[in-house]
Amino acid sequence: MPQLILALDQGTTSSRAILFDEAGQLLETAQQEFPQIFPRPGWVEHDPHDIWRTQRDVARAVLDRAKVSAADVAAIGITNQRETTLIWDRRTGEPVYNAIVWQCRRTAPMCDALRAEGFDAVIRAKTGLVTDAYFSGTKVAWLLDNVPGTRPRAERGELAFGTVDTWLLWNLSGGALHVTDPTNASRTLLYNIYKGDWDDEILAHLNIPRSLLPEVRPSSAVYGESVAHVLGASIPLAGMAGDQQAALFGQACHAPGMAKNTYGTGSFVLLNTGESGVESKSNLVTTIAWQLEGGPVTYALEGSIFVTGAAVQWLRDGLGIIGNAAEVEPLAGSVESADGVYFVPAFVGLGAPHWDAYARGTLIGMTRGTTRAHIARATLDAIALQSCDVLDAMHADSGITLSALRVDGGAAKNDLLMQIQADLLGVPVQRPAVTETTALGAAYLAGLAVGVWPDTDALARQWTIDRTFEPRMADDERQSLIAGWRRAVERASGWADGA
Repeated sequence: MPQLILALDQGTTSSRAILFDEAGQLLETAQQEFPQIFPRPGWVEHDPHDIWRTQRDVARAVLDRAKVSAADVAAIGITNQRETTLIWDRRTGEPVYNAIVWQCRRTAPMCDALRAEGFDAVIRAKTGLVTDAYFSGTKVAWLLDNVPGTRPRAERGELAFGTVDTWLLWNLSGGALHVTDPTNASRTLLYNIYKGDWDDEILAHLNIPRSLLPEVRPSSAVYGESVAHVLGASIPLAGMAGDQQAALFGQACHAPGMAKNTYGTGSFVLLNTGESGVESKSNLVTTIAWQLEGGPVTYALEGSIFVTGAAVQWLRDGLGIIGNAAEVEPLAGSVESADGVYFVPAFVGLGAPHWDAYARGTLIGMTRGTTRAHIARATLDAIALQSCDVLDAMHADSGITLSALRVDGGAAKNDLLMQIQADLLGVPVQRPAVTETTALGAAYLAGLAVGVWPDTDALARQWTIDRTFEPRMADDERQSLIAGWRRAVERASGWADGA
């Protein structure tokens, strides 16, 4: 019987389950979307029951489709939307409120206050993160301060906090496990990534009881087992990583200097920096890439871009100039260039390296000759140009000159976008044969823990290229496009606060 790994990939808009074999090949997949909740402008929530129900149901569906039983699965690996914040009752498992999603901006004023008092320097020095509403810590503080009765219950030790990985593990184990891993802990604003522990000074400043927090275990380790009634038999729960770190691992970027970009709702660029956390002076975040059981922590520099694939969705749903996302490639390819049009998709502000919560979406440079094709082309340019901003910052921080960029995610299937990315970076872009690298990374972490694979060298040998996109744009044209982009970003900056 082949050794099978079940990867649970819990994302921002859908839950997926993917079954892999020991060769790292995808055998079967299932996916289910769930509702997005927008109580106020800038607020984003999920129903925690929707997260669990859809993830459980797709796990069952993928086993049914593959015609295998839970008893045939060697381990479960979990990867998840990061920073999304939940608090629930330890006895009943009932959430106290909806999950506050990573995109939610409700705590931007709280972050402004932390910066005004200078505490952001403490947060940066200990967690590697910038003080932004994106991360979990201020979301936890908001829940404690704004959901009636929550703070006294938390102080009595009755409540549990977790990111989505912890919520899934809790439910899979029937409430037996309250555990996270270093990759997810490193995204909370509450975890000292150099000492490997929750930070008491930050917890005290945000008034968060330590008793709320999960135990932190390595990204690849056997945490326990699923309860039999969930999938039909108990399965070892053996690996966890936040989605972007899982993708870095699944891309076999195991050596310092290797980088990947995942193109999803947003885009996330990670550069492996090895056993040293590189302090960023360019507004990136220093984060934990993974920790294997018994091994050292591996660190990464990360640039989080809030809106990339979501910009294509806006062309479809907001402007109605395409009927589905796949139409953007031929439409954008019908013109040679955007003809001086720039689109800054700052719908929820700008992430790395700008971190401007008050920037707003901007289309600039249009003339009477501008068509929907030019706007589509400007959208693909914007996805690639935002990634260039991040990779330039990574070079400034680390001194590492990129030799190639490995890519994954839905938009990595867009050949035109990948060519634009290679042209603007001036380095080859490599698309792997297996593009489900987030789920694959979770499978690899779980499989290592239970002995399906002996070491990371075995994983690296399984990574193969589907296509390499070589840069072919002249340097002066590249520099002109980048200069125009920077002018457009300046126009979009600070818009919402009147600056």
